[in-house]
Amino acid sequence: MAASAAVTSAIDIEDVEYVRHGGKPLLARLFKPRGTGPFPLIVELHGGAWCRGDRTNDTLLNEPLAKSGVVVAALDFRMPPDDPGYPASMADINYAIRWFKTRAAELGSRPDMVGALGISSGAHQAMLNAMRPRDPRYSAIPLPAGAPAVDATVRAVVMCWPVIDPLGRYHYAKKLQAGGKPYPDIVDQVLPCHDEYWQTEAAMAEGNPVLALERGERVEMPPVLYLQGANDPAHSRPQLDRFVAGYRKAGGQVELELYEDAGRSFITKDPTSPAAVRAMDKIIEFVHKQIR
Repeated sequence: MAASAAVTSAIDIEDVEYVRHGGKPLLARLFKPRGTGPFPLIVELHGGAWCRGDRTNDTLLNEPLAKSGVVVAALDFRMPPDDPGYPASMADINYAIRWFKTRAAELGSRPDMVGALGISSGAHQAMLNAMRPRDPRYSAIPLPAGAPAVDATVRAVVMCWPVIDPLGRYHYAKKLQAGGKPYPDIVDQVLPCHDEYWQTEAAMAEGNPVLALERGERVEMPPVLYLQGANDPAHSRPQLDRFVAGYRKAGGQVELELYEDAGRSFITKDPTSPAAVRAMDKIIEFVHKQIR
């Protein structure tokens, strides 16, 4: 672990409203180290196939990261079925990154020390925003009048078992379903959410980090830490390999951590397992190395 990771072990936790749509507030759960900083600030995005979960999902990951000396802001964002699908959540996420940059100093950080971390579909969203921080659809929500002019670029991205290719995962799950039982229960859980969030396969292809690279899009390329269990039925290996190869070919840096003794959601399902402990140490090391 980097020396700076040992800054503090005491943290404070509070919820803050970062944006409001009509009468509906969206909250972020802040995990704030005590101390002088400046600390890295990580905007954390929960998983749930773009349609489930909330800011409390990943507390078992966010607390130890905060205790290492990192401000963590775990977001709620708009999701079907109550809210619009893509790209509404991307607009919330992009806005939150900019909003927290404007408040970084009061949180013990700096605007140039902001990164992103995501789980599953949240990791997809973290990466997509990192690659397209100035996309006008994603940056559509203006900051309050008088706020500093900042963008949603990030210093680094941590992806935990991302749905890195939504269209590829959709076709993969459809194929398993078409073959009949037995197939992993996760197939029936994620397919309806793909349809609710994306609506069309064309949208799954457009909002797609793998295909963006393969199309030759001009994108931002912050350093990436990519973590996945080798026995994960929900996130297929070919899509991982295509992203890693494409990102590196385009000049990006990817640290790939595959855990042969781990399955899906291994950090949050069993944070005391050997694989989860190793992965958590790696996340802390990476964040402190890349954001300082």
